[in-house]
Amino acid sequence: MATDETPTPWTQPKFLIAAVLVIALVILGVVIAFSGRDEPREGSSTPTATSSATTPVPVGAGVESACGLPGYAESGTLTTAPAAEWPFQGTTAYPTSPEFGPGVTSPEGVRYCFQHTPSGALFAAANAIVQGSFVDTSGAWIEYFLSKQTPNRDQLVNDTAMGASAETRMNIVGFRVLAYDGETARIDIAVRAVGGGNTVYGSAVYDLVWEDGDWRLLPLDASNPLRLAQIPDASGYITWEE
Repeated sequence: MATDETPTPWTQPKFLIAAVLVIALVILGVVIAFSGRDEPREGSSTPTATSSATTPVPVGAGVESACGLPGYAESGTLTTAPAAEWPFQGTTAYPTSPEFGPGVTSPEGVRYCFQHTPSGALFAAANAIVQGSFVDTSGAWIEYFLSKQTPNRDQLVNDTAMGASAETRMNIVGFRVLAYDGETARIDIAVRAVGGGNTVYGSAVYDLVWEDGDWRLLPLDASNPLRLAQIPDASGYITWEE
């Protein structure tokens, strides 16, 4: 078990960039102390249909999907893992579904357009955690995925560090739908990382908004956009992996 004197891959700067979308972490010199979570550990079986009062009104909100992907839910949650295929980007598997998305892959390799449902929001977050980890997609993907309402958006897009560490292996292991009201969603993704002889678990919370026909990231805290936390294991999450 790692101690304060024994660095783990989760606490190394390169791993923080590679494993999750840490938009402001490096460029703002932010140090994250993995001492706890801002989010309460809600039961995954209880539907939540109330968004945060501080969340702005979405830009371009509406039911219709940007790529015509059918399906819409104005409330709901998930209590079981949705079916998915798990192709790989690099060494990391990501979920895809003809029903939930991604519905489009751009010439730059960016996967986007997800169903306007809790499942679609989950697939968007899970693909985000992988696409933000690889230099071949991260730049174009961040440009697409960041909400137009994000403070200092241009600076974050231009300055975000990119690239994955070849010494670290990461995979998605579970999720929780913390909130969903049709216009916003809050998805908690659990990952397992292996590197340097250590295995650690981490959590990233994606605050999503339905904008211009797709799910986009609208961070509630620019200093820690994904509210990263090291967790002891994936208990409490709905198991979901390749």
